[in-house]
Amino acid sequence: MTTKFRLAMAQVGSTSDKQANYEKAVSAVREAVIDHQAQMVVFPEIFMSYFPAHTPMQIILDDAEPLEGPFVTKMKKLAEENGVWLIFGMKESGIEAERVFNSVVIVASDGSIAGTYRKTHLYDAFGYKESDTIEPGSSLFEPIQTPFGKIGLLVCYELRFPEIARYQAAKGAEVMIVPSGWVRGPMKEHHWSHLVTVRALENTVFVVACNQVSDFYSGQSLVADPMGVQMVTGPETEALIVCDIDLSRIESVRTKLPSYGHRRPELYTISH
Repeated sequence: MTTKFRLAMAQVGSTSDKQANYEKAVSAVREAVIDHQAQMVVFPEIFMSYFPAHTPMQIILDDAEPLEGPFVTKMKKLAEENGVWLIFGMKESGIEAERVFNSVVIVASDGSIAGTYRKTHLYDAFGYKESDTIEPGSSLFEPIQTPFGKIGLLVCYELRFPEIARYQAAKGAEVMIVPSGWVRGPMKEHHWSHLVTVRALENTVFVVACNQVSDFYSGQSLVADPMGVQMVTGPETEALIVCDIDLSRIESVRTKLPSYGHRRPELYTISH
């Protein structure tokens, strides 16, 4: 395992046109690999296809795909051809007939699926009700070992639940990936930057948050390090944002700030 690696966040806006979104992925991956020698490219939440609010449910159901479907298959081939790890969001066919899953797929550089996650905490807030169209997953992501350390995963609104990030850290996650579709709005950008930063700081890990960008989504993707330093931040427009990660920074920070090791979990019983 290497302690240093380079990742790129493909801060792009997706549409209902899956082929157009895939072509954006091809362009972003080629730029990331050829121009920047990135070893991992992270895409936003629901990157495969985006539908605005109030889209008829049947359209969303018809658009959703299984993990063995054509979009994931093309992304697997893209990863293998470029020798790069890819992480992206999609609408996955659900178990229920009325809703789909908001899923994230991790593809290794050999084209195999290294991990998947179905979003568990849904965005029923700020006047929006994600649960109308999304079926929640039944379990949190179990961090996976990769050539770039142990990777954890949570999605967008789940930044507001410190228990999810702490679960990832307790399972050994060193880098938490957060594909997002963070909606614009009063105080929302403030919440975004602070939540990403504090999730990194309180767990003394790296947090990589790649956001959609459009008139609806705010962009401003960022990476925060274990000391809460914002290493890179993105604009409000489409952009490829490159960041070098050095995992030895975690041990260095924890030597100075051993707060994670000072936890006393036996005291943290929470009543429902």
